[in-house]
Amino acid sequence: MKLRICVLAPHPDDEVLGVGGTMARHASAGHETHVVIVTRGTAPHCSEAEVETVRREAAEAHTKLGVTVTHFLDLPAASLDILPHRELNSAIAKLLHEVRPDELYLPFVGDIHVDHSLIFHSAMVAIRPNGPSTPSRVYAYETLSETNWNAPYITPGFHPNHFVDISSFLPKKLEAMACFSSQLQPFPHERSLIALESLANLRGANIGRAAAEGFVVVRTIS
Repeated sequence: MKLRICVLAPHPDDEVLGVGGTMARHASAGHETHVVIVTRGTAPHCSEAEVETVRREAAEAHTKLGVTVTHFLDLPAASLDILPHRELNSAIAKLLHEVRPDELYLPFVGDIHVDHSLIFHSAMVAIRPNGPSTPSRVYAYETLSETNWNAPYITPGFHPNHFVDISSFLPKKLEAMACFSSQLQPFPHERSLIALESLANLRGANIGRAAAEGFVVVRTIS
């Protein structure tokens, strides 16, 4: 059965960091894959040239992964906490109602970046079980330098209980991430290709595979 997959990414590259291998696997199986970039950089923090650069990088990365459609909501990056929450709720609900995914991937609620946690909460409002846009499966993904920087025992910890074997798709994930030259950093920075590959190998070892992506199950309906 052909599935419709949707990944909500607070910022360009979050989707590749957390779900790149899984998206490539779905695309190879002929499934329809949507990526939603929720925010857009704004002055004075980001120039228009920087915004265009990262969007060009995202387009190249998504082509490598086989993403079907990329959506841009253009909400203000790093300012979602001062945006009326109903606006964020409305934008995400409208998009999910249009896409109607079977599987939805969300940033983890405990991520240190407030954009991530706010998007998680707004998505949960949009996919209430009695609503019109409820996917059958909802997962939260991990984002290096965001998910692992929370405060242990104070904020929610990421403990994956769902794993996707990406052994055959790790090269595609790394190729896609390499497209984000404006975002990559040299190792031992977490946003490096070495760190990303190491995490995939670790998650793979968790389940006896060469490489995997780990997720927290938010809800499944069968």
